[in-house]
Amino acid sequence: MKNHTLSVLVENKPGVLARISGLFARRGYNIESLAVGPTERAELSRITIQVAVDSQQVLEQITKQLNKLVEVLKIVELDSTAVQRELVLVKLRVADAAARSGVIEIVQLFRGNIVDVHADSLVVEATGSPEKLNALLEMLNPYGVRELVQSGMVAVARGSRSLTDRKADRARQAS
Repeated sequence: MKNHTLSVLVENKPGVLARISGLFARRGYNIESLAVGPTERAELSRITIQVAVDSQQVLEQITKQLNKLVEVLKIVELDSTAVQRELVLVKLRVADAAARSGVIEIVQLFRGNIVDVHADSLVVEATGSPEKLNALLEMLNPYGVRELVQSGMVAVARGSRSLTDRKADRARQAS
């Protein structure tokens, strides 16, 4: 199965996410990653969905089903050239000074931050591609991961085109 990232522009209304996730559940599709947030326009939200499917035909079926929902305004499949990021927070069991310095070196190498320090733990924050975050987690694992929280993928296409381009919206409405 191959992962595909869909950027879905929707009306910012209550229940839209529930309708979209319900559609995936009813059809038996698993969502690998999900992130939702407002856009630069208050009336719109962007949902970034990562789904693993067997074929292009299944992906097209998902897209067609999503397009049937009234609140869905636009769907774009983002390719591998898109800017994709995730956030991870990792709480580590770190009590002695030598271990702390080792963690700090690793975190700096991955351009992360230590965001909380206690006598027996550290919380590390890092953003990046899934591959970068997996490599970081692999390096931190020997220090004792006490807790891990990872966000869903957020992504935006490279270049000047925009999913929320107002000129394109006006042109569609005029026709």
